[in-house]
Amino acid sequence: MTIGSSQVKIPMFFAFKPRSKLSFLRDGSGMSEQDTPLVRRHLLEILGFDDLEVGDEWESPARTVTETDVVLFAGLSGDHNPLHSNYELAKTGPFGRPVAHGLLTLSIATGLYSQAPRVDTLAFLAILEWKFLLPVVFGDTIKVVSRVVATEPQAQGRRGVVTWRRQIINQNMQIVQEGRTQTLVRSRQHSRMPKPKDSTTDPAN
Repeated sequence: MTIGSSQVKIPMFFAFKPRSKLSFLRDGSGMSEQDTPLVRRHLLEILGFDDLEVGDEWESPARTVTETDVVLFAGLSGDHNPLHSNYELAKTGPFGRPVAHGLLTLSIATGLYSQAPRVDTLAFLAILEWKFLLPVVFGDTIKVVSRVVATEPQAQGRRGVVTWRRQIINQNMQIVQEGRTQTLVRSRQHSRMPKPKDSTTDPAN
């Protein structure tokens, strides 16, 4: 701050106890670099083909399927089957109440298993087998368990085909859908996303 022709330093103190006293000068500078608290930034690891081994297994985060999900999916897909959208007719159906579309549950599952594990996927190749075992009703919470069951390197190791076993499990630990899928995955050594490591980082940058 400038009063007349004099420069005045006004000390400021903060609850997080910076390592030195802060001053606001007439040049507008605020917290100095040495006062900025450092944090450890943990980057998400993205796996390559060569990181995956047969038998590896991951469990995804969980997500609740809502009536809103069903209404939106019906509008997007055009599937307005009364089993999903008509409470009165659904009472006389095989489940006694409305249920989520099977393909809606599968679609939600693809988003869940894309997080566990995070893989440098180049393409979704095939659904080799898929079974719809139990209905998913409004309010059910699902998660996905993914296991590597086969790997096949291609293009001299630059990428490879991974066969997965996916199981969609509800809050009662019941398998509602399951099957095998294949994806094409880039190898780590040819990936544009190198394996991250923890770093100490200035959060302001």
